[in-house]
Amino acid sequence: MACSEEQGGVPCGFFRQNSGNSMSLDFEPDAEYQFVEQLEERYRCAFCRSVLHNPHQTGCGHRFCQHCILSLRELNAVPLCPVDKEVIKSQEDHLQHCLFQAVQCSNENCREPVLRKDLKEHLSADCPFREEKCLYCKEDVVVINLQNHEENLCPEYPVSCPNKCLQIIPRTEVDEHLAVCPEAEQDCPFKHYGCTVKDKRGNLQEHEHLALRDHMLLVLEKNFRLEEQISDLYKSLEQKESKIHQLAETVKKFEKEFKQFAQLFGKNGTSLSNIQVLASHIDKSAWLEVQVRQLLQMANQQQSKFDLRPLVEAIDTVKQKITLLETHDQRLVVLEGETNKHDAHINIHKAQLNKNEERFKLLESACYNGKLIWKVTDYKLKKKEALDGHTVSIFSQPFYTSRCGYRLCARAYLNGDGSGKGTHLSLYFVVMRGEFDSLLQWPFRQRVTLMLLDQSGKKNHIMETFKADPNSSSFKRPDGEMNIASGCPRFVAHSTLENAKNTYIKDDTLFLKVAVDLTDLEDL
Repeated sequence: MACSEEQGGVPCGFFRQNSGNSMSLDFEPDAEYQFVEQLEERYRCAFCRSVLHNPHQTGCGHRFCQHCILSLRELNAVPLCPVDKEVIKSQEDHLQHCLFQAVQCSNENCREPVLRKDLKEHLSADCPFREEKCLYCKEDVVVINLQNHEENLCPEYPVSCPNKCLQIIPRTEVDEHLAVCPEAEQDCPFKHYGCTVKDKRGNLQEHEHLALRDHMLLVLEKNFRLEEQISDLYKSLEQKESKIHQLAETVKKFEKEFKQFAQLFGKNGTSLSNIQVLASHIDKSAWLEVQVRQLLQMANQQQSKFDLRPLVEAIDTVKQKITLLETHDQRLVVLEGETNKHDAHINIHKAQLNKNEERFKLLESACYNGKLIWKVTDYKLKKKEALDGHTVSIFSQPFYTSRCGYRLCARAYLNGDGSGKGTHLSLYFVVMRGEFDSLLQWPFRQRVTLMLLDQSGKKNHIMETFKADPNSSSFKRPDGEMNIASGCPRFVAHSTLENAKNTYIKDDTLFLKVAVDLTDLEDL
């Protein structure tokens, strides 16, 4: 191995290499040794021809004793190999490109040392800190965080309605859905009139039909209260008008007295007392005039503010409508009863149809024997979508190891994934969350076979088999909808798959098969 500084008199930079298949032995220089077998040429110094002592190897591949190679360096300014006359270089850069040198992964937070020859595959397929596109929002996410991203952060991840209305919606549309969710609780539209009912949005329409008479009574009661308020306002206005009339009479009385005093003043113009009395009455008259003006202004404002004649007319119209509704109340009750019966029958039929449809889909697509035959149609179009980055992977329908067994599926990257991207079809095996997981043994430990089926009838199938690693998170009991996929990034090369001489693709369709070994698998 190359050294970085002189140690123990060894010149810096010479390349020392010991055989990897035998123990390194340093022999004493100038000593005579006898060997049981003839000494092989590779153990002789190329300069002194004796057994190698503290051997060093040059860039041209020849081996020398340490003291011999030092002698060559002392004899010549530019030391030459005595065998092939190649310059003996004092520096070597082999380790800078050695394929078996351990290097650090370039992904942040990855501490795993990797051989340089395996670094590319590690970065594209094995490193848990590499980035992959989220299946739902298409954002690049570190693989080790992918499950947490999908279940807690992804805005497009499908989640259940918080009100448990059985609808599955993207996380970003939850608030929009809650505004129309039939299971959300809402106040009755007649709350303003005193109805205290609060029920699910889907049930309020039925409540409005059933409580029609009660709602009309609440409206009528509130109208009565409004009428009483209007009556009180009219009484208040009448009292103010009466007070205004009284003040007006008082003004007239003072005006009459004023005229009398004016006449008296004309007869006794020199009387000081008459002048004082007149001034007093003039002040009273002015004050009364101001009071009358203020009352008249207030009365006009009150009358304009409380002009409730339009409201009274509207209340009369509502009364007429209520009377008409009460006239037809019995007929409405009968019609509502018939409508409710029809609605109930329709809902029963709809529910039954939905159940039958789900059951037919399940019976048509699901397999319960641990085997999946996956028909992939429109291969060229789907591969182009993968190449363009629109839909990089596709999922098969779920299949099961038994009626109550593990729920599984397959995942395919038609344009490849990781080390197979752009050159191979990548095929993976996925463990999904199932209804009976709490009864099953975990982790999943069965042997799995992935196959590409030959459509010529010659059974030249391509297959890969692996046994589930119990220490891998791919085979633990799923916390989310599914675990991280595990399988073959280089399952089949595009050159093999799309070769016209082969019959793996026919009518733009290929068939993939996944088989789970059910040996030693307990059936519930």
